[in-house]
Amino acid sequence: MKTPLTSGPQKVELEYADLLQRSSAYRTRLQDLQSEEMVLNMGPQHPSTHGVLRLELVTDGELVMDVVPHIGYLHRCFEKHAESLPFPQIIPYTDRLDYMASMNNNLAFVMTVEKMLGMKGKIPKRIEYIRVLVAELNRIASHLVAIGTFGLDIGAVTPFLWCFRDREHILKLMEWICGARMLYNYIWVGGLFYDLPMGFEAQCEAFVKYFKPKVAELNRLLTENSIFVQRTANIGVLPRDLAISYGCSGPVLRGSGLKMDLRRVDGYGVYPEIDFEVCIGKGEMGALGDCWDRYKVRVDEIEQSLKIISQCLEKLTKEHKRTAEFDPRGLCPPKVRPKAGEYYGRAENPKGELGFFIVADGRSDIPQRCKVRGPSFSNLQVVPAISRGVLIADLIAILGSMDFVLGEVDR
Repeated sequence: MKTPLTSGPQKVELEYADLLQRSSAYRTRLQDLQSEEMVLNMGPQHPSTHGVLRLELVTDGELVMDVVPHIGYLHRCFEKHAESLPFPQIIPYTDRLDYMASMNNNLAFVMTVEKMLGMKGKIPKRIEYIRVLVAELNRIASHLVAIGTFGLDIGAVTPFLWCFRDREHILKLMEWICGARMLYNYIWVGGLFYDLPMGFEAQCEAFVKYFKPKVAELNRLLTENSIFVQRTANIGVLPRDLAISYGCSGPVLRGSGLKMDLRRVDGYGVYPEIDFEVCIGKGEMGALGDCWDRYKVRVDEIEQSLKIISQCLEKLTKEHKRTAEFDPRGLCPPKVRPKAGEYYGRAENPKGELGFFIVADGRSDIPQRCKVRGPSFSNLQVVPAISRGVLIADLIAILGSMDFVLGEVDR
């Protein structure tokens, strides 16, 4: 059965012709370098590229005239692995996509498989609330890395240390839940690997009370810092229509002022029952959609995630509290064999829309095709469009504001 992603030699020829055309245009650009221009390689081993990303810059002194990203240094063959493994065994591989938000990866993939099996709306509410709880904890941990490393990129060391100090509390909670600090394999098809440990709810509530004042401290230290504002406001302005055209999502898109959050748009899990706001950029310090706006969206989302966690904890200790009869693996099927067809499922990850396009043949418990729609890939491709004419130092700020992970780009 042919799919839109593997539609035969004609599509391959068109893609190859397009690649040759773009490659030829770039070679012509290099041949036409002006006398003061030069080509500068940034990466793939560079502390500000957040992984093995290579940027080929055409520069005129300190000005960036053109940017060409080169990816593929971290290719791990996720999609090919998925075509040779049963559905439940793919879950640990999703951990390695955005390894800063493994729990969110698990949730997106599992929801897609449950959609294939017709299990949507049948998952017990306690399981759904636990899934949202751990996903929001992981969202905070991911944003703390994004904020801390962003500050470090432009010279602020203390926020980096503070963010990693507070992230450690979340990693300890995660380790308590499933035994792992970063790669979890906790959310399973139809349920969970294990129920929350005894006393977890109280410890998690203690973390929320501890962390709320720390967010206020971070705002005073970094968000309102005049040097930080000068380095990020009016830099890397991403207009809303350009963000939509490039397929951007998550804080990168919302930083440009569009209220697009799949937790609200799709209303998956128990998010429709939870009160929280969709945070967007407002151009408070500079132009709408600049580096500062993208940063501020993540800070605001941390506060909203704390709000969501508190509501989940209230439900898990009252209305949907633990019982002796509760079995977190109760609906986990021994073998996943969905009906033949093409399915797409998505979720709002810390970096944007993570989607899985899966083709099932109806005869096997192994997917015929598993295509990943990674938010970092789409967000990264807009960098050249908003980086032309900026200083090299400002390009570092633009990269940091994108918050991408190469494991999700290369797959």
